[in-house]
Amino acid sequence: MTIRLLESLRLGPSLAANRIMFGPHATNLGDDHRRFTARHTAYYRSRAKGGCGVIVAEGASVLPGDWPYERAPLAERCGDGWAELAGACHDAGTLLIASLDHAGGQGSSAYSQLPLWAPSRVPEVNSREVPKWMEAGDIAAVVVGFGVATKLAVQAGCDGIEINAGQHSLVRQFLSGLTNQRDDEWGLDRMLFASQVIQAVRAAATKRIVGLRLSCDELAPWAGITAEMAPDIASRLAALGLDYLVVVRGGIFSAEKTRPDFHEPPGFNIDTCRAVRHAVQRTSPGTAVILQGSVVDWGQAEWAVTDGVCDGVEMTRAQIADPQLVIKLAAGDADRIRPCIRCNQTCQVRDARNPIVTCVGEPSSGRETEDPDWYAPAGTWRDVVVVGGGVAGLETARVAAARGHRVRIIERGEVLGGVAAIAGPGRALVDWLIAECDRADIVTHLGTEFTQDTATATGEATGEIVVQATGGRPGVREYVIDDGANVVDVAALRSGTASLPGSGTIALFDPVGGPIAVALAEQLGERAVLITQDQIAGNELSRTGDLAPANVRLAQAGVRVEKRALLRAAHVGSVDVQDRFSGEWRSIECVALVDCGFRLPTDLLPGADVQVGDCVAPRTIYEAVLEGRRAALAI
Repeated sequence: MTIRLLESLRLGPSLAANRIMFGPHATNLGDDHRRFTARHTAYYRSRAKGGCGVIVAEGASVLPGDWPYERAPLAERCGDGWAELAGACHDAGTLLIASLDHAGGQGSSAYSQLPLWAPSRVPEVNSREVPKWMEAGDIAAVVVGFGVATKLAVQAGCDGIEINAGQHSLVRQFLSGLTNQRDDEWGLDRMLFASQVIQAVRAAATKRIVGLRLSCDELAPWAGITAEMAPDIASRLAALGLDYLVVVRGGIFSAEKTRPDFHEPPGFNIDTCRAVRHAVQRTSPGTAVILQGSVVDWGQAEWAVTDGVCDGVEMTRAQIADPQLVIKLAAGDADRIRPCIRCNQTCQVRDARNPIVTCVGEPSSGRETEDPDWYAPAGTWRDVVVVGGGVAGLETARVAAARGHRVRIIERGEVLGGVAAIAGPGRALVDWLIAECDRADIVTHLGTEFTQDTATATGEATGEIVVQATGGRPGVREYVIDDGANVVDVAALRSGTASLPGSGTIALFDPVGGPIAVALAEQLGERAVLITQDQIAGNELSRTGDLAPANVRLAQAGVRVEKRALLRAAHVGSVDVQDRFSGEWRSIECVALVDCGFRLPTDLLPGADVQVGDCVAPRTIYEAVLEGRRAALAI
């Protein structure tokens, strides 16, 4: 079978080995001096060795005054780093593109201690900071900065330059009526600034690729760039000498749509990209158009290329989840590609914690310089029994088997996967883990309770290493429960061992502020009353970018949210809550209460040699996978 994604793609003076791109994104792998580091090199080398055709490095600010996040690279300090990245990519036959950027009014003054620059005095939506209106000298300095940065990247050996006119960019702010409200030449012709930047880069990028990342829908039709406007804008800018154009979406009022999670359909830019490509081909047939937008499945990417939607596809999160995506696809092992579940839990890093980019399913992403070879053959092969078939147990079994150990899983339930299989977006990862364990001929005993006699009853008895991965259990309920009150644990509900009445109001207690209670409330709609101690539902969803969208979905579903509420008692037909601040008590009528609260570890198993995952401390899929690997490597 011929796979179009694996065919070469002409990008100006260069030929990419295939049509798959790894796009620019914040990684926090930089140092305190705003330089690329050995961590960056290892991170990008891993994707290059995995077969990716084009890698666009993390965006670098073209002027020192633009410092949008703490570890944001600065172009004037990136020469040596770009050279290292280029060498690593070229060794694997991959093109390296330097992304150049200026965040403008969407930046931050916290690090630079300088005013933000923007076309007009439009407050930044998140911080409400009012930027400085750019004068002619400021505008000229940015244009020159793009040209100077381009020369540095070219001298460092980069194959090309990508100009950011996407979601967080000054170039887009000049293009948009949302942020460009000027009445001078820069406002009368909103494309003037973008045109000058492209021309400056094109002039400096001698015999190099020039690309543009263009927001084609700001999702603010009252004044912003719309999907209907995008084809004309794209075709006019492409005619200035672009070798490729990446179709993205988002603006100041839709930052959460930049890289949405699993609630948004994959490939959401397909229609816009098709229209843009049609327009660009008429005026600039040599400009390749790249689809971006939650494309994590190679089948959808292949369809988009073959159906004329685009010339290439950006699959960034997919290659964070599996750096070997392209190699596996080329080898006919597409079904072995580790799926991206689009959770955004660890790959979205622009928050106050400054975490390093990684992936819940592939914790070595971003940790390439420090993680061991998880799959190194074991010196001595052992018999291993993994007790518990959730994510931690499955990953322990998978990696232990890959190292040469003989492994079996004992699971007291009738299905594998644990909580991740029944709540949240983790089902695809669970299915992948199960399939990988099946390929490794790992024996699984379902419906089996582990005891000291289990080893004899189920097979090999002596000398086994016992890994406990039994997960968590419901936590302590710090509220009064009357006799007859209908209180249901959310895990039991999702697993089908408990049920809810077919009618009547359902109260959901959510002290965590996470996705599980929010998802159930959305499902129940007008029947749901979500009880949260916070000022807003799903408080912790801010880390994944889903906080605002989640609250919109709850409102649209008709969910009632009880804020600042502490659950005090569950009665027959009602619950009592107390306001955290005023102390006022109030009663909420309901036919059942679903407890979505914190969980506790299961008890220590006699004879267990090591514990992993939630039986140590209930956390996320990320910790479950990581601890499973560590346990397997230690055997």
